[in-house]
Amino acid sequence: MTWQTKKLGEVCDISIGKTPARGNKKFWDEKKETNNVWLSIRDLSNTNKKEVFDSREYISDSGVKLCKKVKRGILLASFKLTLGRLAFAGIDLYTNEAIAALEIKNSKELNKEYLYYCLTFFDWDAETKGDVKIKGKTLNKAKLKEIKVFLPPLPEQHRIVKILDEVFEKTAKAKENAERNLKNTKELFESYLGDVFNSEKLKIKSKKWEEKRLGEVFQIKPPKKEAREKLKDDDLVSFVPMKDLQIMSKEFVCSKERKLKEVSGSYTYFADEDVLLAKITPCFENGKLGIARNLKNGIGFGSSEYIVFRSSGEVIPDYLYYFLARKQFRKDGAKKMSGACGHKRVSKEFIEESIFPFPKSLSEQKSIVKKLDALSAETKKLETIYKQKLSDLEELKKSVL
Repeated sequence: MTWQTKKLGEVCDISIGKTPARGNKKFWDEKKETNNVWLSIRDLSNTNKKEVFDSREYISDSGVKLCKKVKRGILLASFKLTLGRLAFAGIDLYTNEAIAALEIKNSKELNKEYLYYCLTFFDWDAETKGDVKIKGKTLNKAKLKEIKVFLPPLPEQHRIVKILDEVFEKTAKAKENAERNLKNTKELFESYLGDVFNSEKLKIKSKKWEEKRLGEVFQIKPPKKEAREKLKDDDLVSFVPMKDLQIMSKEFVCSKERKLKEVSGSYTYFADEDVLLAKITPCFENGKLGIARNLKNGIGFGSSEYIVFRSSGEVIPDYLYYFLARKQFRKDGAKKMSGACGHKRVSKEFIEESIFPFPKSLSEQKSIVKKLDALSAETKKLETIYKQKLSDLEELKKSVL
């Protein structure tokens, strides 16, 4: 069986899209009154059986006159910034200049589905070596034409496509199941967590439970002077930058140390058993929080974007941790944020005024925490299994090719 090697430019006519002037509204169809689908790279991820049918933006009939139509069935490939994203045009459409339309010259020589698979696992990063621009990796039309395509006889191309379609269909179903199981695992824990702190359900326990505002139960933002009263300037303390505060991780690792005199100013102060919560979006919305433990000399400093909670003794820190870890708490807090876009902060009023239900008995709090710890550990175990399965499925696809 003879295989040939040809350049992409030899087997395909390559055309590049265009972006009409953004400042001229007559080129754009903001209300989507036409059928002039205009693709950007992100639209290529919204496919149905390898085809793309719609986009986030449309161009007007005036904009169409500036662009070249891509006919239905032609293979599209991104070749700038996000490299190698592929889809077939499900309808006649238009694209921006980061997408190349690859129209096969001779369908008796090259099957378009075979080309799709060739380019799916083509090493785009290697091809762009030395061509990294200010905004990222990119190719140009000339380099696209030079990409090598290995061509077996057409019947063999059809056989390969059939095998890959069957394998990928099975792996897609397996991936869908794994993703569903991963989602269900997270939702199960979140549902149980929500039930624990559901005020309506807790009314039946009212004699053994209390409801107070967070600001009544916890000291928020303990004074820094405590550190100076306990230590000298040259004594070491733990330093925890925002990146070290993990998402949904009860106990974080303090890997950095600094002298007390080096962490004055705007840094936030905390001590062993204090609970830390990130107040800036998206850290708050993603659930960056933890309990400070095993700090150097029992004292830590960190980002000014931390909210610090200190218990007066009514509530154990682990119980508060799980209250703050709830998705509903973060959703409610996100509605009360203020500040510049991308740097919004959850309001002080929301934190202090949030209703906090808790059992009066510390032993009951510990019992609840023990159950949540066990469920959390099992949830993370299952998450690890499903994530590994997803990774294995991706490796399987590569190995098949």
